[in-house]
Amino acid sequence: MRPALDTAALPADAIEIGRITDAWGIKGWFKVLPHSASPEALFSAKSWFLLPPDRPLKPKRPTEAAPVAPGQAIWVEPLLLPIKEVKNHSGTVVAFAQGIDDRNAAESLRGARIFVPRSSFPAAADGEYYWVDLMGLQVFNREGVDLGQVRDLMSTGPQTVLVIEAATEAEGGKPVERMIPFVAAFVDGVDLPGKRITVDWQPDY
Repeated sequence: MRPALDTAALPADAIEIGRITDAWGIKGWFKVLPHSASPEALFSAKSWFLLPPDRPLKPKRPTEAAPVAPGQAIWVEPLLLPIKEVKNHSGTVVAFAQGIDDRNAAESLRGARIFVPRSSFPAAADGEYYWVDLMGLQVFNREGVDLGQVRDLMSTGPQTVLVIEAATEAEGGKPVERMIPFVAAFVDGVDLPGKRITVDWQPDY
């Protein structure tokens, strides 16, 4: 079912930061699963852009398994969700939005993917970086050896790990994957404008 919200063009710098998992209570609140352990962008954005789930949802009740009736709206376009309040509640992020006034309306958002413009993110503290800004950066060691490109990041609890992929020299060979802890002991510096990270790391580690 299409939520009763206005359509909106997705910003060019939109970043997916979480998804809506379910309704919470009967007054229109809903649960949110952030993609980050520190979801500052979720709490600071005044509006979210929603896209439909990237895969079909499992029906919660038998009545939800019924096929869509002719003429019933199918949700495919980006929607704008004006946010009234976002808060932590017993370890869960919950939110309340304009136009979502009851449980049925909140359930219509289930599975929606949440996007906000990168330009709306709060400024990161000195020496801190958003994961999205590190993706794609080229990694070099102190000797200038190209170790590869940041393909992903992993949270291992106390620290974040850069997942770096480097092309193999052998034709047809599999890319070389390296994992470097993103901590001061190994990371000398991050140059965002230059799209470069310098590390104290050797290719054969």
